[in-house]
Amino acid sequence: MAVEEEGLRVFQSVRIKIGEAKNLPTYPGPNKMRDCYCTVNLDQEEVFRTKIVEKSLCPFYGEDFYCEIPRTFRHLSFYIFDRDVFRRDSIIGKVAIQKEDLQKYHNRDTWFQLQHVDADSEVQGKVHLELRLSEVITDTGVVCHKLATRVLECQGLPIVNGQCDPYATVTLAGPSRSEAKKTKVKKKTNNPHFDEVFYFEVTRPSSYNKKSHFDIEDVDEVDKMEIRVDLWNASNLKFGDEFLGELRLPLKFLRQSSSYEAWYFLQPRDNGNKSLKPDDLGSLRLNVVYTEDHVFSSDYYSPLRDVLLKSADVEPVSASAAHILGEVCREKQEAAIPLVRLFLHYGRIVPFISAIASAEVKRTQDPNTIFRGNSLTSKCIDETMKLAGMHYLQVTLKPIIDEICQVHKPCEIDPVKLKDGENLENNRENLRQYVDRIFTVITKSGVSCPTVMCDIFFSLRESAAKRFQGDLDVRYTAVSSFIFLRFFAPAILSPNLFQLTPHHPDPQTSRTLTLISKTIQTLGSLSKSKSANFKESYMATFYDYFNEQKYADAVKNFLDLISSSGRRDHKSIEQPILLKEGFMIKRAQGRKRFGMKNFKKRWFRLTNHEFTYQKSKGDHPLCSIPIENILAVERLEEESFKMKNMFQVIQPERRVLYIQANNCVEAKDWIDILTKVSQCNKKRLTVYHPSAYLNGHWLCCKATADNTPGCTPCTGGLPANIQLDIDGDRETERIYSLFNLYMPKLEKMQEACGSKSVYDGPEEEEYSTFIIDDPKETYKTLKLIIEGVGTLEQEHAQYKRDKFKKTKYGSQEHPIGDKSFQTYIRQQSEISAHSI
Repeated sequence: MAVEEEGLRVFQSVRIKIGEAKNLPTYPGPNKMRDCYCTVNLDQEEVFRTKIVEKSLCPFYGEDFYCEIPRTFRHLSFYIFDRDVFRRDSIIGKVAIQKEDLQKYHNRDTWFQLQHVDADSEVQGKVHLELRLSEVITDTGVVCHKLATRVLECQGLPIVNGQCDPYATVTLAGPSRSEAKKTKVKKKTNNPHFDEVFYFEVTRPSSYNKKSHFDIEDVDEVDKMEIRVDLWNASNLKFGDEFLGELRLPLKFLRQSSSYEAWYFLQPRDNGNKSLKPDDLGSLRLNVVYTEDHVFSSDYYSPLRDVLLKSADVEPVSASAAHILGEVCREKQEAAIPLVRLFLHYGRIVPFISAIASAEVKRTQDPNTIFRGNSLTSKCIDETMKLAGMHYLQVTLKPIIDEICQVHKPCEIDPVKLKDGENLENNRENLRQYVDRIFTVITKSGVSCPTVMCDIFFSLRESAAKRFQGDLDVRYTAVSSFIFLRFFAPAILSPNLFQLTPHHPDPQTSRTLTLISKTIQTLGSLSKSKSANFKESYMATFYDYFNEQKYADAVKNFLDLISSSGRRDHKSIEQPILLKEGFMIKRAQGRKRFGMKNFKKRWFRLTNHEFTYQKSKGDHPLCSIPIENILAVERLEEESFKMKNMFQVIQPERRVLYIQANNCVEAKDWIDILTKVSQCNKKRLTVYHPSAYLNGHWLCCKATADNTPGCTPCTGGLPANIQLDIDGDRETERIYSLFNLYMPKLEKMQEACGSKSVYDGPEEEEYSTFIIDDPKETYKTLKLIIEGVGTLEQEHAQYKRDKFKKTKYGSQEHPIGDKSFQTYIRQQSEISAHSI
C-alpha cells in the first residue's frame, strides 16, 4: 500500500532476519532458564512474533519476516518476552531503531544491546498545540501578560495494558512558580480530541510601558519559564496513572511572535536515571533491510523500461540492459529480484530466461556443471519459481510438512545422535515412510506445476540437449538441478522461508526435514552413483532403500511432464488453492432480524473458490462467501466502532461483513489478497461507504437509507492474477536505483567496451570481470541506460526541491521533533549551497 504524495507514490517495506539472543538475565528461580520469544513492532504495534524457544538464556530463532509497511512510523522495535503460564508475559528488554537510522544497519548482521522498557522508553505519538501570548490592560490602567494554551488533539498515543484513556496536564513552570491545569479524560482512544484552552498569568501587573511588553524586572524570569504538556493514561490500577509522553516549550520563543500553532512529537522525560548498564540484559542479533521506493507515474519510466524489456531480443544477450544490470551489481540476487518481477508483469519472463540460459549453456564446457553456479540465470529462475510456484508448494508439500511438525516421530538415523530409548530400525522406517510419501506427492504433481515454470523448463531442456547431444541425461539434469535442488529440497529444509510453516521448526523436526531434504535431493539428481553422494555412512546405508529403478523412472516421467510444451490444460485443475487463513474478529452481519450485532473471534479461510469463517481451525464453516459474491473490499474508518485495523467485505444486496485484523500489516495483506482474488468479478462496485451504517444512518455521508449507493470511489484495482501482485513501475524504480548506485561500474564497463574495440590483445585485469561479447552493441546499450538513469535522477532531484519548498516544519506530516525531516532539511540546504 503506497502513500500518495502529489504525483508520487511512496512504498515502504522491511525484510528482517531475527538471528539469536545471548546472555539474557537468569530467571529468579531454581531453574534459572527462560522460555523466550521475540516480537517485531512498528512503534508499539506488534506485526510479527517468533516461536517460543524453551529453557534457554541464549535462544536461537532463525526466523525471517517481510512486510509492506502501510503507514508512517518512527521506530522499528524488537521486544524479547519471557512466557509466563500464570501471568502476563514479562518483557526482558527491547531494541528500538529510529527510522532515520535504519540505513546504518542495512543488510548486515548486527548485535544490538537490549534496553530497559519503561514509560519513558515507550513514548510515541504527537500533540497539536496553539499558544497565544497576549497583553491585557486592566481597568486601573496596569498591564499584565497572559498565555492562552490550547490543546487541540493528539495522535498515535501508546496503548498501555490494552487500553488508552488519555488526558493532558498543562503546566506553566518557572524558577519560583509552577501552575498546572488538566483536560478531561477521553475514553478508549489513542487519538483524542481535547480542544480545551487554559489561561495562565505570565507577568505581574505593572504600569504600562510602551518600550517593552515586559517590565525589566520580569524579563529574566519570563525567559526561564516554560510551558509543559504531559500526556497520561487514566488508570484504575493502584499504581497510579501511566505516563505517555511530554512536551517542554520555553516561553522566550513567543517573544518574537505572540501566537504560535504547531504539531510536536512527544518526548520522554529527561530524568536520566538508568538503573542498569545496557549489557545487563543481553543482546539480540538482527539483519534489517529497509526499503523506501519513491515511484513516479508510468510515463517517467518509459525510456528505461523499454530498454529493459527488449533484453530478450538483443543479440548477443550479454549486450542487453538486463544482463548488464547483473554484471554491475555486487550480488546477482540484487539484480534478479526486480528483473524477474518486471518481466513477469509484462509477460516477458520466458523469452528473457530462455535467452540468458542459452548463452550460459553455450559457455558451459562440462554437462555435469550445467546451471550449478550462482549466475544471473540461476538466480532469475530461483526467483521465478519462488514467485510463481508458491501455491504449487502449498498444495504439494504443506499437508505432509504440517504432519511432520505436529507428530514429532523420531527419525534420527545417525547412531551417534540416537536418544535413550530410541530404536535405530524404527527410526529408519519412520524416515523411509516420510521420504516415500514426499517423493510420491512430488512426482505425481506434474499436472499442477505452474505453466510459466514448465515453459522455462522446456527451454532449459532444449538448450541443454542441443549443446550436449552426446549426453542423453543432460535434458533431465538441466531441469532437476532447479526443480529438486533449488525448489523442493530447500522448501523441505526450511519450510518457514517458503510460507509452508509460520516459524522455523524445532530442533528435532528440523533434523528430520534435513534428512528428508538430503534424500529427495539425491533422488532427483539422477546421478550414476548415488550412495557415493553422501559423506556420512549412515546416509549411504539408508539410501539403499531407494536404489531401485522405479524411483529413477518416476523422476524421469515427472521431469518429462513438467518440461514438455503443451503438456496439459492448466484450467482443468479444480482443486481449491488455499491463499490465506488465520484468526480475526468479525461483527455479526445481521442475517437475523433480532439479536445483538456483537464481535466474535473466528478462524477465517480464503481459497480461490470461497471466503469462509468458522469457530476454530478445522471446524465446519459458519459462513461461506463465494468469490463471485465479493463486490468490494475496503478499509473501514476507525470512528465506526472505535476499533483499529478494520476492513469490510461488501456482498450483494448491500450486506457487509466487518472484520478487524490483528495489526496494520495483516489488515493490508487480507485486503490485498481478497481484492486480487475478486478483481475479475463482473459486478464489482465502483463506490462504497468508508464508515458503517449505525443508528439509522451512514456515519460518512449521513444518508438514512441502508441501500444508499456509496459516497466514496473504490480504491484502485490490483492485478487479477492471485499469484503475482507486481507493480511494474515500482520494479523499474528499483532497477533505476541499482543502476544509479553502481554508476561507477557502468562507466567502467563503457571504458572496457572502448578498450576492447580498439585493442585485441590480452584483457586488462580491471575489465576482466565483465562479460562483453560485442563491445559496440554493449556500448550502445550502456549509453541508453546512462541517459535514462540521468533523466530519472533529475526528476527525483526536482521533486525533492519542490517538496522542500512546500513542506512546513511543524505540520501534521512533519511535527517539530521529526529527526528524519531535520536531516532532510540539512541535506537539502547543503545541496542548495553546493549548487550555488
